[in-house]
Amino acid sequence: MTRATAGAGAFLVAAALTVGLSPAAYAIGDKANQAPSGPSGGATGNTLMAGAGTTSIEVTQVSGGKGAANRPVVPVDPNWRPPACWYEPVATPEQVKDAVERLKKEPNKGLVHVTPTLSWGRDLMVDHYEKGKPQSDGAEGYKDFNLGKDGKFWRGVVNPDREDDPEAYDCEKNLFWQDTGTVPKIKNAPTPKVLASYAYDRIKVPDTKVEMKPQGRSTVNLPTWVWLDKGKFEPVKVRAELPGTGIWAQTTAKPVSLRLEPGTSDAETFPADGECPVGDDGSIGTPYTKGSAKEDPPCGITYLRATGGEPYEMKASITWEITWEGTGGAGGDLPDGTFEGTQDVTVQEIQSINR
Repeated sequence: MTRATAGAGAFLVAAALTVGLSPAAYAIGDKANQAPSGPSGGATGNTLMAGAGTTSIEVTQVSGGKGAANRPVVPVDPNWRPPACWYEPVATPEQVKDAVERLKKEPNKGLVHVTPTLSWGRDLMVDHYEKGKPQSDGAEGYKDFNLGKDGKFWRGVVNPDREDDPEAYDCEKNLFWQDTGTVPKIKNAPTPKVLASYAYDRIKVPDTKVEMKPQGRSTVNLPTWVWLDKGKFEPVKVRAELPGTGIWAQTTAKPVSLRLEPGTSDAETFPADGECPVGDDGSIGTPYTKGSAKEDPPCGITYLRATGGEPYEMKASITWEITWEGTGGAGGDLPDGTFEGTQDVTVQEIQSINR
């Protein structure tokens, strides 16, 4: 089915309110209209007619990234995007029947499915899902809501981070049946990589605040040592799972380098390109030790000019290498991510005393 062929009784709307529909009418899971739970047709669980951005994907922060100050990474590749939409199981036969029975009692209200443009009306729901009539596009009907069969009806879900993307319109297939333990072989079906990409946008990493010596105050022509606490910047793992499908993916972000930008052209970085790699033990840079003030640090900055009234804004950005693994041994790479922090550095002239 396409946006232009919604089937008998289905209609296309930019928003439910423009045609006088109640946006909450007959939503399975809607507390105002909720029926008792159970096989008799309870309306609990996932919402049949929830908003386009409502997904059943469960996300778990497995390790790392649990601090209050953590923030999402930004993809290094500006053209990379996670999937705009996919299909998910949403309702049992009993739940669809329950929604349609309530729809019959108040025929002036519409049964609203809020993908970007697709909605479902009374005629479609009764004719196609109860009476088994085929849709106008030839899709076979479901006699008596497929009661007694083992499976669920599926619908499209829009990635909440891409609701304004034209590709969000690609998952507007009418509610369709899928047997338990199977996944539809159609475009935009959920896959481990889809879940991995969804989890990517939920990776949160520590604020990039580096350790420095001297701390926040440096001296012209003397190196400032910079390093990162390897315990704080541990790999971040996020797991995404779509209940009822057996599909899961775990996305791992691992810090691989620290890039320094002094905040002025009057400075030298160590290494020269400002890119400090991660050591074998997971550390970045080397902590300053007494007596090392005049040595070149493995990671650091030498400022060549003192600050005036304002401090230099030193930028430190960590590159996170992101990989994933999932159902059936699937796995691969996703675009590296970055997170940048800024710290003020005051640089003073060397003080000398004449005797």
